[in-house]
Amino acid sequence: MNKIVGIQFKDHGKVYDFESGHFVLKKGDKVMVITKEGPAIGCVSTEPQNKPGNMPERPLKKIFRLATGDEIARYDRNCALERTVYDYCYQKIKKRSVPMCLVSVERRFDGSKIIVYFTSDGRVDFRELVKDLVQKFRTRIEMRQIGVRHQSKMVGGLGTCGRPLCCAAFLNNFAPVTIKMAKEQNISLNPNKISGMCGRLMCCLTYEHEFYEKMKKNLPKIGKKVMTGRGEGKVIRQNVLKETLNVRLESGEEIEINARDIVREGIFRKSQKKRKN
Repeated sequence: MNKIVGIQFKDHGKVYDFESGHFVLKKGDKVMVITKEGPAIGCVSTEPQNKPGNMPERPLKKIFRLATGDEIARYDRNCALERTVYDYCYQKIKKRSVPMCLVSVERRFDGSKIIVYFTSDGRVDFRELVKDLVQKFRTRIEMRQIGVRHQSKMVGGLGTCGRPLCCAAFLNNFAPVTIKMAKEQNISLNPNKISGMCGRLMCCLTYEHEFYEKMKKNLPKIGKKVMTGRGEGKVIRQNVLKETLNVRLESGEEIEINARDIVREGIFRKSQKKRKN
């Protein structure tokens, strides 16, 4: 039975699941894998383990083979070159006053090209910068502009919760995040509290959004009049997790009641009609 191992391509980078195939691997081994971008060297970052029963069914890429000594040496040279390119590119960006923020440099394992990742507020004319890089390193240069969320994913770090950033740890795709999600979860709309390291709304706002939407369907909206065991009142707050409501009675008193304890809408309307008659 094939086992699953975690493969890491960059120090402190995201760990990807691969099938170990017939290889006997241990933590720290360097292996060759085939990715969408071509061959790459990765490091085994977890001990091989059986596939968990709750793991979603999805095809996993297999380890191609163990890396040879020459391949590991080439990988180390590539890493050293990436640092050199990064430093050189950073100096040229400052010298030419190019309006961009350098994020990372990556060299393909086969040496076909070097990719420079950067962020910018708009379009950037980097033709002269590319000429400098090509003249210096004599290889194909690709400039790739990314968003600030992808920058956080590549750089990594710790969130306000004290844990590694979700985007760098396990998120494969960025789901749309809206301010409405924060409102529906009764979270403070203070930008400092709902923004991630990238400056955008935190990805974790999407995790419980579906649950809150489902639960709120069974709760009276804020501002709606309801009938309680102590008389008529208006809903002023909701506690979705506890399924309780804060209601201000006609007397001005504020009470907290369970949502199940309010008089149903049909009965409430009948009681209102009787009052009017």
